[in-house]
Amino acid sequence: MAILVPGAAGPAGINTIKSLRMANVSDRIVATDSSDLAAGFFLADDHVVMPEANAALYKDKLFQVVKDKDIKILMPSSGYDVYPYSENRDRLHESGAVAVVSDRDKLETCRDKALTFKTLSHAFKDVVPFTTLIPEKIRLFPIIAKPRFGKGSRDIFVIKDQSELDYVKSRHTDMIYQELLPGTEYTVDVLSDLSEKPLVAVPRIRLQTKAGISTKGKVVHNPELENLCMKIAEFIGIRGPCCIQMKESAEGVLKLVEINPRMGGGTIFTALAGINFPKLIMDLVFDKKISIPAFKEVTVLRYFNEIVLDK
Repeated sequence: MAILVPGAAGPAGINTIKSLRMANVSDRIVATDSSDLAAGFFLADDHVVMPEANAALYKDKLFQVVKDKDIKILMPSSGYDVYPYSENRDRLHESGAVAVVSDRDKLETCRDKALTFKTLSHAFKDVVPFTTLIPEKIRLFPIIAKPRFGKGSRDIFVIKDQSELDYVKSRHTDMIYQELLPGTEYTVDVLSDLSEKPLVAVPRIRLQTKAGISTKGKVVHNPELENLCMKIAEFIGIRGPCCIQMKESAEGVLKLVEINPRMGGGTIFTALAGINFPKLIMDLVFDKKISIPAFKEVTVLRYFNEIVLDK
């Protein structure tokens, strides 16, 4: 049988493959991506170039790959492929493949940042920062502006006064405006079972980030934060992994930044600390008894690793 790892050009896909190798998984790893030069292709046992996830041909190609490669598990390691995975989860299951991904409406709750904060505003009001889609409601500065549906820390602005707000508003549409959170930033990897019950949460301090991906991080124990993020994941209805970003306000209160309902680019930090999400996902799919080990507090530094091709 085989495990399908999408997004093989990105950190989440590459590190899913690396995590499976760390666990000495004997099953074949099949990597997919829309680029034929995805680095993960050269780390996997097999690979397939796919259409873009929103392309008309994607679904037919996906089911052909599942059939031809004897895929049994589809990993949620791409922020794009999780959508067609979710929409076709029942049909995939009928084909003998389990897509470990949340329901489509839950994915949308996380994708739409305005909807994320609206959904959580009552049950988790203490950790939801001031958020509005209407710039005229802003009374205090500084604030932060970011795309409502953005990815990868692009087009994020710190706005210090009304003139800067007017400038951003005139050039960017569909933005959300939030209180600025200047303190320490955390990512918390949360794994829930296939019934949406959270199993474990592992926080790490984001010591350095580039293009939204952690390049230096420190895994830490923080029981209060772990419990909070597990409650958030359960409230949203996450199935499988997610990464929840939290950041301290000026008063030192941890508040929510965003929820990514998949494995993140830094989830391998959690594997290196002793909790291997991709291996645990396999155990969940095959209904094995789950044992969550204690994780270590470790600091992880990341660097580039080159792959040289003959052509």
